[in-house]
Amino acid sequence: MEKTLFDLLYSIPWTAATDFDPNALLISGICADSRQVQPGNLFVAVRGVHADGHAYIQSAIDKGAAAVLAETFTPEHLSLKVPLLTAKDTAEALGSAASNFYDRPSQQMQVVGVTGTNGKTSTVTLLWQLFTRLGATCGLIGTVENRIGDQILSSTHTTPDAVSLQRMLRAMADAHCQYVFMEVSSHAIHQRRISGLQFAGAVFSNITHDHLDYHGTFAAYRDAKKQLFDDLTPRAFALTNIDDKNGLFMLQNTKAQKHTYGLKKPADFKTKIIENDLSGLYLQLDGSPLHARMIGEFNAYNLSAVYATAILLEQDKMETLTALSDLRGAEGRFDYIIDPKSNIMGIVDYAHTPDAVEKVLETIKKLKKPASKVITVIGCGGDRDKTKRPIMAKVAAQWSNQVILTSDNPRTEDPTAILKDMEAGLNPEDLKKTLIIENREQAIKTAVRLAQNQDIILVAGKGHEKYQEIMGIKHDFDDKEILRRVMSEE
Repeated sequence: MEKTLFDLLYSIPWTAATDFDPNALLISGICADSRQVQPGNLFVAVRGVHADGHAYIQSAIDKGAAAVLAETFTPEHLSLKVPLLTAKDTAEALGSAASNFYDRPSQQMQVVGVTGTNGKTSTVTLLWQLFTRLGATCGLIGTVENRIGDQILSSTHTTPDAVSLQRMLRAMADAHCQYVFMEVSSHAIHQRRISGLQFAGAVFSNITHDHLDYHGTFAAYRDAKKQLFDDLTPRAFALTNIDDKNGLFMLQNTKAQKHTYGLKKPADFKTKIIENDLSGLYLQLDGSPLHARMIGEFNAYNLSAVYATAILLEQDKMETLTALSDLRGAEGRFDYIIDPKSNIMGIVDYAHTPDAVEKVLETIKKLKKPASKVITVIGCGGDRDKTKRPIMAKVAAQWSNQVILTSDNPRTEDPTAILKDMEAGLNPEDLKKTLIIENREQAIKTAVRLAQNQDIILVAGKGHEKYQEIMGIKHDFDDKEILRRVMSEE
């Protein structure tokens, strides 16, 4: 595939820094990583979190870049005999250029973005399942996996980089996908990875304490989420959780058609929980009854968002409700197993924020029998927001009979230091029911040995992940598999 430089620059404000004819220059690909530049590529110098692409312009040219787009050039660069052009924001320009290179694939499908602290993965997974059952060919872009129809692709980021994202969307369009449901992280919005996308709609789930290591303040984190809605066109829909205190804030400046869903406040799509037990949820959803296989209030919110999205995308109401009743939640989200011998329930959940931990434990409290104990195994990831560590430990202690603090993905941090940060949130009463076991497998084994008939064990933080990252190396580790094995052995 080749495009003229002129075609790639469609809708991008740019200025030529050297003399060249953009109509005469063929470009074979787009790259923002100088290490991956191939001859004939357009190299886009982006100021990233860890590196500034402007420092690698010469390296990109040495590797055969046919042209360079940057925000500024040095006098040395301007003396090179390579087409150079400037744009005010190259991160923004990168996404738009990639969209142009791949023939603007998002305009050929209905793309729905889902953002929020919790619930993104469950919502896009349920949307993919629902629309597939309704007979559509769908794409999915998310934390656990990417899908093109029934083809499963590995996922390394919640939202891919701008070029990979447009390449994937092109593959989805070529596979005749009619809908694409994608998680949109605050990092991706802030870094303009979604630049060049045309969204048919966007969904907001909720926002709580997370990612302050990156955004600095909660307000900056919240504003990054809001940008997704600010950028929607009047033809798109903006759907928000009205029960979240920042739900309506997300809609303040959007040009899109505004809609709300919720369980507590008056909403365009209103849901009421009739029953919530181990057999699932019985809901009154938009005036109609629905029995779903999923458990917990948070899943009632997810189902409400999914139903509302389907109706806004003009699906039949009764067909949608019928299909919803048969859906299953995403892997690692309130993923439970019950040992038939001891009636001990083990739950694996991705909850890795204070709010998510509280919500899953609150759900467990509503489901458990009065005499049942709750044992929580929990850790915090390294190289991430440190301020939430003591809060997460405190929340776990408040809602559990026994807590085991353990290692999560320490990454490049010392696991002992992470555990000390968590322990700092506990008072003397909390500490009496808390064990600290750094080895995660040993912590899970200890929880199972402590559990008795009808007790519930929550293993929180890693969910669907099949690894534990220690000093940059990913070791095989599956919470659910270990929990299943240890429960059967005991």
